[in-house]
Amino acid sequence: MYVAHLSLHDFRSYEQLDLALEPGGNVFVGPNGQGKTNLVEAIDYLSTLGSHRVASDAPLVRAGANRAVIRADVHRDGRSALLEVEIVPGGSNRARVNKSPLPRARELVGLLRTVVFSPEDLALIKGDPSERRRFLDTLLVTRTPRLAGVRADYDRVLKQRNSLLKTAGAGHRRGEGVGSLATLEVWDEHLAQAGAALLAGRLELVEALRPYVGSGYGKIAAANGVRVEVGMTYKSSFELPSGAPDREVLAAALLAAITARRGDELERGVSLVGPHRDDLVLSIGDLPARGYASHGESWSLALALRIAAYDLLRSDGDDPILILDDVFAELDKDRRDHLADLVGGAEQFLVTAPVPQDVPVVLEGTRYDVAEGVVTRV
Repeated sequence: MYVAHLSLHDFRSYEQLDLALEPGGNVFVGPNGQGKTNLVEAIDYLSTLGSHRVASDAPLVRAGANRAVIRADVHRDGRSALLEVEIVPGGSNRARVNKSPLPRARELVGLLRTVVFSPEDLALIKGDPSERRRFLDTLLVTRTPRLAGVRADYDRVLKQRNSLLKTAGAGHRRGEGVGSLATLEVWDEHLAQAGAALLAGRLELVEALRPYVGSGYGKIAAANGVRVEVGMTYKSSFELPSGAPDREVLAAALLAAITARRGDELERGVSLVGPHRDDLVLSIGDLPARGYASHGESWSLALALRIAAYDLLRSDGDDPILILDDVFAELDKDRRDHLADLVGGAEQFLVTAPVPQDVPVVLEGTRYDVAEGVVTRV
């Protein structure tokens, strides 16, 4: 899989851009703030309908414009498809495949697969649980696009339920709100069903991902003469039933946990149980990585997570596009060279760097200089 052509209209700093890309390596070089990351961010957005840099769509639209368009010619298994998304902050995004509109923009997810390495990856180890949940859900939807609808349903139900909890909680404290409590029970059921579907997907993903994370960390750490076992455990906000992640069993357990926390939720006006409160616990040796891992160990584990995602997607039969966004400047020489060796065989990889010397020799490919929003093929 590779992108042969990228077109941008009012995306970030680009009013208009048309750029031919090549299979193999594409290296974008230029000082910070010139638009390198905007290019690779656009390709990743087509894959996930989200940015690895910001949480909302508004910053993706060029100042003064009211929408942005990303369009890419994607080649896969000897066939090509024109993928397009129109980003409309505050409204509904629109997507097209070969100029034919899709009923929902999220149906675009999975047609293009990417794995991004970036300086922000250190937050996967040192950051809040939301960073690790986001990592899991992005990979989950990339592997199984239909789960984009499940995640959207869960987010919608959670928002509605939290709003109702605030109302019902205020009434409950005044000795009122019986009707609100009855309505809350309906939303409890919705949250349990949607949450169980999302949770089952995450649990299956963690099991599939675990051996790849261990292998990836072993290869990276070995470059520094270190051999340590890493662990990865899914930490739920309630006690998970034993056995395989059956959705109906999970839904029943989640509903029971919600019921048990009803008083606390009404008091605080927020949902305290469900996948939105879960975490992925990573460990190095016998200690949790968060709070105990050194800077170098944290980077090795963050890289191992991304490499694991790449290897897992490849095991599904696809060769995703690798995006290495200014990551080499963050790594010491051993980790830099070892990462390059591990990913250099990708069908297409996109690298951004402030200077050519930051890019390992094995990743040198077609080079583009980026200066003041102008992209020039060297």
